[in-house]
Parts: sequence; C-alpha cells; structure tokens
Amino acid sequence: MRLLILGTGGMANNHAQHFAAIDGVELVGAVDVDPLRAKAFADQHGIPNVFTSLEDAIAWGDFDAATNVTPDRAHHPTTLALLAAGKHVMCEKPLAENYAKADEMARAAEASGLVTMVNLTYRNVAPLQKARDMVLAGEIGHVRHVEASYLQSWLVSKAWGNWATESQWLWRLSTRHGSNGVLGDVGIHILDFASYGAASDVDHVFARLKAFDKAPDNRIGEYDLDANDSFAMTVDFANGALGVIHSSRWATGHLNELRLRMHGDRGALEVVHSTEGSSLRGCLGEDVEKAVWREIDAGTVPTNYQRFAAAVTAGEQVEPGFRHAAELQKILDLAIETEKERRELKV
Repeated sequence: MRLLILGTGGMANNHAQHFAAIDGVELVGAVDVDPLRAKAFADQHGIPNVFTSLEDAIAWGDFDAATNVTPDRAHHPTTLALLAAGKHVMCEKPLAENYAKADEMARAAEASGLVTMVNLTYRNVAPLQKARDMVLAGEIGHVRHVEASYLQSWLVSKAWGNWATESQWLWRLSTRHGSNGVLGDVGIHILDFASYGAASDVDHVFARLKAFDKAPDNRIGEYDLDANDSFAMTVDFANGALGVIHSSRWATGHLNELRLRMHGDRGALEVVHSTEGSSLRGCLGEDVEKAVWREIDAGTVPTNYQRFAAAVTAGEQVEPGFRHAAELQKILDLAIETEKERRELKV
C-alpha cells in the first residue's frame, strides 16, 4: 500500500511511525499548507514527495490510500476529495464538525466502495476488546450501570507543552477555529469507549458543558477561548443500562486517562487506560458476594493502523467505519443541544 499523509502536525508523527513499521506499507507523500513543516516532516520520516495542497497530491496520484491528520474542520472537504479521487481513507476523529457533514462523508464512503476507517485510537486497547467480548458472552449478565471518564490535565500542566503559546493547542479552545471543545475532541473517544465496551448504542443523551476562564477576556491573539473545557453527560443505552460519562482538560493529576466501569446483574468489569499502561479487572462469580476484584489478562490486539492496511490489501471494509463515527457525531451534536435547551434528547 502506497500511503499519503495529509497534515503533518503532531499526531501525524504517530501515523507515520505506525504505518512505516507495517510490512508492505510505503510512505510516499506528505501534504501540508506549511511548506517548511511539510519538508521537515518528510525528511524526518524518509518520505520522498512533498506537496502544499491536496489538489497537487491528487493530480500526482501515485498513492493508493491516505491518512487524514488535518484539523477537525478540514476533514470534510479533504476526505470527500480523496474519495472522489478513488483513494482509500483513514480519517482522524472526529469525522467532521457536525452530524450533517459526517453523514455526507459516510454516505460518500458507502457509495464509493473504498476502504474507509476512523482512527478511534482506543480501539487499540486490548483490555477494552476483552471486556467487550466478556459482555457479549454474558459474563457479567445484563449491563445495568456504566461509568466512563476521560481525564486530561493539559490546561493545568505543561507536560504536553504550553497551551497558552502554541497554536496546536489554542485552536482546540476556540469554536471560531473549528473546535467543539473537549466534547468534540475527546468526547467522541469516551463515547466510543463506553458504547463499544458495553456492546450497546446510546439511545438518549443529556449533557452539561462548561468553559472556564483562562485568559483576560478569554482571548489569546486570534483565539477566542470559548470552547467547552469540561462536560458531564448522562445517557440511556439501547440495552437498558444507564450511563454517566464525563471528561475534562482540568483534571489535575491525570495526563491522559480513560476509565470504564460496567456493572451487570452477575458481575462487573473495569478498564483503565493511561500513559502508564492498560488494565482489566473483574468482579465475577463467587467474588461478587464479597466485592473482590481480580486482574484479567487481555492479551494483545492489532492496531487500527495494522487493521486499515490489512483491509486495503484485502479490499474489505473495517470498523470503526465512517457510519459509526457519524452516529457518534450525532450524539455529540445532540449533547450541545441539550445544554442549550436543558432537556434530554433521543438519538
């Protein structure tokens, strides 16, 4: 598979490193509107062709697939252009800024017959995959209550860089720059984490969103700092379970941690994934009576990058696909509406 990397910011390095390590994948081109950044990225990863526009790359055309690592608001037009050019696409999350655009992308993908995938990276977490298998096998019985959180601390820590001076972070705090805040940035991850693990879609949603003061007049340079920093959400799952989901960039002490607890009428499971690693614990069988939790070996699973490359080679569709990501975007859009209207909405 000859791969084009579209967008050469920080996350693109992860894509380049993962794809370069896969047998049969060749990194052939890099695209970025910033020529210096594109050239430096290409030199770092040994990529022979550099373009400053997607149009030029498509006109060149010597690639089979592209991984789209552009900012959120650029996903829609660039992905549609790639599909129209007959190229397989992996797209970063969220698929688009809103459901209408995400739905258009999903319909275009379905009509194209090409391999498309959304990089919901936490599908790479083996304990999540194992937990889902156990839920589907009925090992915790009927799921009744779900707790999920995604906690980050980059607004109170410089561990990831100085958000107040770096554009790669500032745009994420500004709706004018295409951000839907923590809800749009990582809300899609924790919604997928929870619904995938619980093996059930979300049926109803209610959310509260909050943007905190971060600078004088909440503005730094061209960036209005008005995107939400924290959210708290309650959901009904289609399987009847009640869910509580929350996320924040002000979670002091948590660099990047996802946590999922699923309580059933026969047992419970807990998945934790952080910068320190991943784990799966269960309270099952006779341990339920005394609330004893034990570690569970989850093994290993292939990465999204490996599964996308394999799907392109085989000419087969792969999950998580564009339609799934579009439905997650619908929930995010409705969450914003519930905040405005102060009422629960059906998905």
